[in-house]
Parts: sequence; C-alpha cells; structure tokens
Amino acid sequence: MSSHEKTLKIVMNLDRAAVEARLAEVRSAAQGSAPELASALAGIEGLPRAEMEARVKAAMKLIMGKPEHKSLMAQLELVELNLPNLK
Repeated sequence: MSSHEKTLKIVMNLDRAAVEARLAEVRSAAQGSAPELASALAGIEGLPRAEMEARVKAAMKLIMGKPEHKSLMAQLELVELNLPNLK
C-alpha cells in the first residue's frame, strides 16, 4: 500500500462562506476519527468572528500533537489564517 499526503494550497482570501464551508468539511471528516473535534465545531456557522476564532483555537488544541489528525490540523490552520477576513 502506498500513501501520499495532499498538498495544502495556502489561500489567504477566503470569505465567510468559504471559511464556514471549510469548517463544515473538517467537522464532517472528524466525525469518525475525532468526534471531540466534530463536537467542538458543531454550530460554528454564523458565529461572530471572535467566537469563531475562540472555537477554532480550542479545536486546534484538541488535536495538537496528534499525527493522525495532521490533515485536519492543516485545514484548521488555513481557516485560522483567514479569520481576519470575516465581517
């Protein structure tokens, strides 16, 4: 069996809809492998930026240092970089 990692393209101009879509993807991907992460991201859509930022940072702390969640962490880091774009 061969494995490969996806390359994450750093995008710095995501708007609210795109950020929320990424978070929904992370939440969905975490359902089976990291239910605590999925739970932490539940209901995050529509929150004010400060609350969303706090929830994203808390979610990142949940999986920090867990190599099996490397791709989820990369997605959360991308979201974190784009949080200043939210209105």
